[in-house]
Order: sequence, then C-alpha cells, then structure tokens
Amino acid sequence: MKTKKWFEYEITRHPLKEFRDLAFFCSETGECKLEEVDRDQFRRLKEILNLRGKKGLELVQIFFGQDGAVAIWKRKIKKEGK
Repeated sequence: MKTKKWFEYEITRHPLKEFRDLAFFCSETGECKLEEVDRDQFRRLKEILNLRGKKGLELVQIFFGQDGAVAIWKRKIKKEGK
C-alpha cells in the first residue's frame, strides 16, 4: 500500500495586544524601517513561530490588520492510498 502525503491547514488569530508595538502601519505612505520595530515584538513573533513549529506546522502566510494578525499554517499528513 502506497502512502500519500497531504497537507492539513490551521488558521489562527492573534489579537493586536500581542503585537501592540509592531510597526505595521508606519506612515501615511506605508514606509517604515525594521529598526522601528521593538525587539520584544520580534521575540513574540518568534515564540509564535516556534510554538507552531514544534507541532509540525509551517507558516504559509501572515496578514496584519488594525485588530491584529491572522496566520495560515500547514503540515504534511500521511494517508494510506491504493
């Protein structure tokens, strides 16, 4: 029996309070520099990535908005095939 690899997806929401200092809206023209982002916010994002990574999940995309962020994750799963 052949094993097929499929993907399983997970979508998570992260409220703005988790990223309160993250500079995703920097100026009216949308310009900002990475050094404007507080190091603590990089640490928080790293924690989220590592937590999901330990569960075998890989970040596909992250969207930031006024209320926080939405992340899309995936991981391979095996299904028995014919």
